[in-house]
Amino acid sequence: MTANAPGDGGRVDAPRLRAAKADAGASGDPPRVPPSAKTANRTRRNLVADSAMAIASGAALLIVLTILAVILFDIVRHGAPRLSLAFLTEAPRNGMTEGGIFPAIIGMLEMVVLMTLAGVPVGVATAIYLHEYASPVSPITWAIRIAVANLAGVPSIVFGLFGLGFFVQFLGAGIDKAFFHGEKVFGQPALIWAALTMAVLTLPVVIVATEEALRAVPRELREASLALGATRFQTVFHVAVPQASPGILTGTILAVSRGAGEVAPILFTGAAYFLPQLPKHLSSQFMSPSYHVYVLSTQSPDVDATQPILYATVLVLLLLTFALNVAAVVVRSRMRRRYAGATA
Repeated sequence: MTANAPGDGGRVDAPRLRAAKADAGASGDPPRVPPSAKTANRTRRNLVADSAMAIASGAALLIVLTILAVILFDIVRHGAPRLSLAFLTEAPRNGMTEGGIFPAIIGMLEMVVLMTLAGVPVGVATAIYLHEYASPVSPITWAIRIAVANLAGVPSIVFGLFGLGFFVQFLGAGIDKAFFHGEKVFGQPALIWAALTMAVLTLPVVIVATEEALRAVPRELREASLALGATRFQTVFHVAVPQASPGILTGTILAVSRGAGEVAPILFTGAAYFLPQLPKHLSSQFMSPSYHVYVLSTQSPDVDATQPILYATVLVLLLLTFALNVAAVVVRSRMRRRYAGATA
């Protein structure tokens, strides 16, 4: 009786099945790998790749931190001996080889205050409009976002040339013709034009930070406010903006920190080479620590004599920038805790 005779349902006996498997193995076909072995190999490869990436990232981080440590050590080693109370409270003298940087510190503070008053309200209002009122598919919204993205990528020297051409030569000269009979008052580099140029420079930082802070506010809070009968204006300015205020303040402080260290924009719009007196008017020129560093390192007649002042000025500028960044972190954490407790 055969194994697959008619009527047996096409059954194949076990010996013939084993013989067929043996013939298939002898024909040279690779044996099948069990799924568990494939998973183990894939896991092993992933572990090797993760380890290699972690080692490469750690090495890159170590290189960056080493370079930063070397730079900071060099600045502190040469600048700390020259740093004193007199250096912070005296004006430069004897060709900026002696004295301090008090006019530069005051000039920077005045510029930062004017920059903040001019730029932050515009940036915050733009972000509120984009996130709370504007339609995502509107051509106006698209154009504003494109403009903000382009502003964020423009080199700072271009902002300086823009400030010189628009604020100084166009707007300032127009004010002089209209109110001062052509006498040069505002049609020259001045504190107000440097502050306005820096406000334009820092606008993208404020807009992006404010919009991200508004995006982090839960939608449920807005819906609850609207459900209780509040208008959209009341919801935005009494619910969304207070909840987003830590992020808004953080973006503002970071923008101020960036503006305090910029050189190229104020190079054409208001900074002075040597000006021992303090600026008294909006049309006055001013000194700035960042521009002071640039002058001492590139245009000083005696670089060796001004080197201690140069290092001390760099150290002061770094400390001011570091203090602003720390203030941003502290303000953000405290306001987050306060609003977290209020919502809880």
